[in-house]
Amino acid sequence: MDTRDRSSPLNQDQKLLERILTERARIPFSYGDITLNTVFDNANNHYLVLMVGWDGYKRIHGPLIHVDLRGDKFWIEYDGTEDGIATDLLEAGIPKDRIVLAFQPPSRRQYSEFAMA
Repeated sequence: MDTRDRSSPLNQDQKLLERILTERARIPFSYGDITLNTVFDNANNHYLVLMVGWDGYKRIHGPLIHVDLRGDKFWIEYDGTEDGIATDLLEAGIPKDRIVLAFQPPSRRQYSEFAMA
């Protein structure tokens, strides 16, 4: 039996990430035979968009986007998109102090407008 409160802030953040990443995964790649797959691990709060396919003779397999939820923050571990997943989070109403650009070294995060950790 699932006893989680469906309206909790964590659950709302999970659903928001799922919606944003699902929308991103629907955008077709402009080259190669590449599909985008979403991977949602709600138990451990890991959210990914994976690229799978071929670009000519080159195998493509790896993350396009990886975001973790830690505490009340969105940790962007990897972002291979042009305009950035942080933009989507900001447009969805998530304040900058809840977004960590985890792909940046901790010593450089202080120079961004986003959360350090």
